[in-house]
Amino acid sequence: MPEEEIESAPTTADIPRRTDGLELLGRYQGVEYEDPVYLARRGDGQMVQLSFLLFLVIQETDGVRPTAEIAQRVGRAFGKDVSADNVRHLLEHRLQPLGIVAEPGAPTAVTSDAPRNDLLLGLMGRRTLVPPPAVRAAARALAWLHRPAVTATVLAAAVAMDLWLFLVHGAMPAVLHSLSSPLPLLTVFALIVGSLVFHEFGHASACHHAGATPGRIGCGLYLIWPSLYTDVTDVYRAGRAGRLRTDLGGVYFNVVYMLALLAGYAVTGHPVLLAAIYLGHFEIFEQLMPTARLDGYYILTDVAGVPDLYGRVGPLLRGLLPSRARGDRPAGPVPALTRRARITVTVWVFTLVPLMLADLGYGLWNLPRITATALRSLDARLHTATAATVGGHPASALVAALGVVLLALPFAGGGWLTVRLLRAVGRRLRPAGDALARSAAQYLVVRAKRERDQT
Repeated sequence: MPEEEIESAPTTADIPRRTDGLELLGRYQGVEYEDPVYLARRGDGQMVQLSFLLFLVIQETDGVRPTAEIAQRVGRAFGKDVSADNVRHLLEHRLQPLGIVAEPGAPTAVTSDAPRNDLLLGLMGRRTLVPPPAVRAAARALAWLHRPAVTATVLAAAVAMDLWLFLVHGAMPAVLHSLSSPLPLLTVFALIVGSLVFHEFGHASACHHAGATPGRIGCGLYLIWPSLYTDVTDVYRAGRAGRLRTDLGGVYFNVVYMLALLAGYAVTGHPVLLAAIYLGHFEIFEQLMPTARLDGYYILTDVAGVPDLYGRVGPLLRGLLPSRARGDRPAGPVPALTRRARITVTVWVFTLVPLMLADLGYGLWNLPRITATALRSLDARLHTATAATVGGHPASALVAALGVVLLALPFAGGGWLTVRLLRAVGRRLRPAGDALARSAAQYLVVRAKRERDQT
């Protein structure tokens, strides 16, 4: 009687599970990679780039199918034979380290040591200002402003506004008037804050216009300054044109806001509105700089078709070193770029790095003088705020208090940034320190054993 082959039932360890909150976004459209790239968003919001094969594996990983069945389904979609051992290898060595697949028997929550990009350049202490349902409702209501005919009309009106403001009327008298007394200065400050908030609705409405779904509007600390942000992660599903429209939506709404202020000036004739328009131009220029992670950076990434420019700095600079100096440590999964994208990234890196080093060197060289001046100014503002409060001048007291906050923020943010930098350096040096400690311990053990043998 022939023996029948009995298949053993798959164990729990052989049924892989995704981490909590994982969302598969599909193929990344309009990027300059030699091979297709697919996107997934972890439960902690971190975007992860995947190859087609890895995307298929995680797509079939549902917490029910065993690795053998996953291998069959992936092989049919991939067009090549894929074994269960292949799937296990990819799960253990590629997907688990990315934090999108849980280890066997471990909780499915995303762990704190899951890899994250540009932690020092990320937004800290995120808090929600406008919840997603309210943002989506506002985005739907404002999406008509992104129609081509409306956009062309707004831009033409903006050109006419600037010609009148800078060449005919003049902007500086309005600015000087606003700085002459506390109440106009507070009004300009409030208008600038309103412009920052309206800027975020520009991103959200452009995201909706591109066919994606915007998320929350929130705030956090970027480097050393408070900053607003809009969750437009879903726009990665769209093509390059939709992402560029979303990137530019913020500064476009700054222009819309300035035109609204101009209309208010036409009705009231109040120069404070012109001062806010003038200062709004600096906000636009700052946003368009492609250095920090502001709008200009994301515009450049989508024009170049490379979504992780800062992630390219290290590999590109390491690639210039001799192989012995680079070491054998892999830099991580970095998809290969097209020739056009490589040129763009190289030009950006060799422009950015000298500017950052020069800025850092200038700041360190002048740090004692800057600190002393800031402390003197902080002391003067505190005395002014106290005197204005005692004297019954609330507007002057509030202006002085705002000055105290604006002077104190760089110190607080700089201190926190230094702490984070030291922690990051400590994490990098910890493996070397552990290896040194093990070597020292081994040396002491060998020496003690040798002395004991001698005695």
